[in-house]
Amino acid sequence: MTTPKRPLSVLVVACLYLLVGCIGFVYHFHNFHQLDFIWIELTEALAIVAGAFLLQGRNWARWLAIAWMAFHVAISYGDWHKLVIHFCIFVLITWLLFRADARSYFRAASVS
Repeated sequence: MTTPKRPLSVLVVACLYLLVGCIGFVYHFHNFHQLDFIWIELTEALAIVAGAFLLQGRNWARWLAIAWMAFHVAISYGDWHKLVIHFCIFVLITWLLFRADARSYFRAASVS
């Protein structure tokens, strides 16, 4: 059984997570003296993990990517502008990762 070609939507989301995770990790690394440093870096590392495994077609990475974005929606609760932006991005990413071609890609990758 051949694995279907990776959909462009999955490629775009995976690259976005890799980019955001890497940039965020480097950007926040200078805050190592702050108490919440480890949690911020862990969050960025999870974005990198999600992006890397989305490229491999791992279904759990799709759920990690959605959970990661949902977390950002939740922590944006106090700021209306950030909340709306994060929620719109959450909806877009969810739609891209659950389109028919993406579902087929993740289903086929989990079988092989």
